[in-house]
Amino acid sequence: MAYQLQGRVLEVCTCNVICPCWAAHDPDGGRCQGALAYHFDSGTASGVDVTGLTIAMMADIPGNVTAGNWRVQMFMDENASKEQEDALLEVFTGKAGGPVADFAGLIGEVVDVQRVPIVFTVSEGEGSFKAGDVVSGEIESIMGATEKPMVMSDTAFSTIPGSPAYIAKSKSYKVDSKPLGISLDISGRNAIQGDFLFEHAA
Repeated sequence: MAYQLQGRVLEVCTCNVICPCWAAHDPDGGRCQGALAYHFDSGTASGVDVTGLTIAMMADIPGNVTAGNWRVQMFMDENASKEQEDALLEVFTGKAGGPVADFAGLIGEVVDVQRVPIVFTVSEGEGSFKAGDVVSGEIESIMGATEKPMVMSDTAFSTIPGSPAYIAKSKSYKVDSKPLGISLDISGRNAIQGDFLFEHAA
């Protein structure tokens, strides 16, 4: 299945700044519990226009990120039609192949998929997202010596392969996921923001 998806990502997790997962090292405390949201500024999947939609997920990663066996709760934008939902789930569960399939291959179990209101905003290095009443995060960039946001590229692991990731920290990170058994209300932890372009020709 062909897709071309362009947009922005926000990510926050329980690791300290900077998350060791991006270097393919074991997470702080031996376990990473992270949430991320992909907002599509433009894109199609299997010929279906998904512009303006957002998909989010909450992941419980039991050890080294590259070892897989993630347990994931997925959130679909309530504004998506059934056709749009099916097309995006094909991509983000790896069934469509391409660059997203490598990421999706780390997921061992999708424990739940919910249609919820999703809020996603990014402005001048700060951003936030909220998926229903289950997960929310607010982040701010960390500035480097030149007063520009610090950036990582060519990392061993990435949720936006081929694109630079801007290092940030969470101003807030709240989770109440019964399917995953995760309840959090923390701040000052690792966060990432960045742009992505995922392309795959069928």
